[in-house]
Amino acid sequence: MADDEQRRPVKTAATSFGILERLKERGPLGPTALASELGLAKSTVHRHLKTLEREGLVVLDDDGYRVGLRLLDFGIYARNQHQFYEVAKPKLEELAEQTGEKVWCVTEEQGRAYHLYGAAGKHSVRTPAREGTRSYLHQLAAGKAILSAFPDERVHEIIDQHGLPEKTPHTITDPGVLFEELETIRERGFALNREEIVPKLHAVGVAVTDQDGYPVGAISISGPSNRLKGDRLTDDLADLLLGAANEVEINLNFS
Repeated sequence: MADDEQRRPVKTAATSFGILERLKERGPLGPTALASELGLAKSTVHRHLKTLEREGLVVLDDDGYRVGLRLLDFGIYARNQHQFYEVAKPKLEELAEQTGEKVWCVTEEQGRAYHLYGAAGKHSVRTPAREGTRSYLHQLAAGKAILSAFPDERVHEIIDQHGLPEKTPHTITDPGVLFEELETIRERGFALNREEIVPKLHAVGVAVTDQDGYPVGAISISGPSNRLKGDRLTDDLADLLLGAANEVEINLNFS
């Protein structure tokens, strides 16, 4: 009974977080629109908004409520706790300048992928990903690289918890297919993403591990499928990433 009580979500906290999530996705919004979208009473939403506003987590302007900048402090603090971000950042900027493409460092938390930092090369393209974006691991080259460094039992746990949602027709949604690909990644050292999260976007990713072989994250290079293909994708960029990941691992393990 005690365990059940501890696992039971606090409804008030869940409601406040749901409001913040909706404002992040769709804001600014007023109480009426929020209540309608969340299926809550307007009075309930109004009370939550006033509490969030008092704490600086939301701000009211002419267009409605929006996410407040106080949350920026939380996000920066959370990212700065990751030594991986601090160590990888200079290498990402070097790779972005060298390749002209978008370079990301991604980490895993509670079975999901988080984009910690992205460096933009002069030819990089815009995608929905941004610093702080949470994604499913199996949809990303970096995410699959991280999964490949986990034991199979951990991968099964992540699949049981989050499933394998489809983002595009190319996304892997079958556990058997995913495990086959993870074995291939382990053999060659890098993961590929061919339009699995964004149409016409390819990526290559390599895991970064600690001294015990546990993945602290991954780095990836992404770009348009017409540029990131063939030998450039599987040889040139993969080799660059493997070398970069090796450098980051050494700096992490001996910093």
